[in-house]
Amino acid sequence: MKIKAIITGATGMVGEGVLHECLNSADVEQVLIINRKPSGINHLKLKEIIHSNFFDFSSIESQLTGYNACYFCLGVSSVGMKEQQYTQMTYELTINVATTLSRLNTGMTFCYVSGAATDSTEKGKSMWARVKGKTENDLMKLPFKKAYMFRPGYMHPTPGLKNTLKYYKYLSWLYPILKPFMSKYMSTLAELGQAMINVTLKGYDKNILEVLDIVKVAKG
Repeated sequence: MKIKAIITGATGMVGEGVLHECLNSADVEQVLIINRKPSGINHLKLKEIIHSNFFDFSSIESQLTGYNACYFCLGVSSVGMKEQQYTQMTYELTINVATTLSRLNTGMTFCYVSGAATDSTEKGKSMWARVKGKTENDLMKLPFKKAYMFRPGYMHPTPGLKNTLKYYKYLSWLYPILKPFMSKYMSTLAELGQAMINVTLKGYDKNILEVLDIVKVAKG
């Protein structure tokens, strides 16, 4: 089986890192990225659609068929947002995209980048964690072949990529020191991308992958 993947969020740090792993994987045959602005990346495997409205894919639906994976890396910070706005940009946007893709592609594996401490009960005090929890829960109800929720913590950036968040340069030197003591909370961005590829190819016995699961699956 060869993977034909759709990736969202490729102009951000996480999406760019996942895209990097896909473009360098022999198991990935084709990649489509959907962005609001050009990524500036060129590759024989890569196709790009510039599309501004992620709440309405009707004008590009004909270009979204024939894929067996989606790696959903698009997301916004909850800092400074009211719950209604964050819900719209996180839950409603994600579910709209996922519903469209599940209708167009039978047999698709959907991988969603959530976050450590996401609240599956949807009842906790943390607003972002509740919204992410509801998003996860409803994604797993859609008619995908499989749906996996990835909950990374700190992700050590991939060297050389252009969308690494600036503050990571102040933290990266600590990674090899802290990793032995904080393995439950730390992985690499490369491991996230490799884990997505591997669950698409081989599956996994959990739908929700915490950091240790991500690291385990990344190793194959």
